[in-house]
Amino acid sequence: MIDPELLAILVCPLTRAPLRLDAERGELVSDEAGLAYPIRDGVPVMLIEEARRL
Repeated sequence: MIDPELLAILVCPLTRAPLRLDAERGELVSDEAGLAYPIRDGVPVMLIEEARRL
């Protein structure tokens, strides 16, 4: 779904904390911020306003 090398360098735009992949939901999760960023067509949408609150 997402390249592991890309996942290794992506961070939450709000907290700069690492993200974890939730493959089942198709999201990148920032546990520190309590946000989940969607992955659309294989591209992470790293906009805070597009994130879902956990």
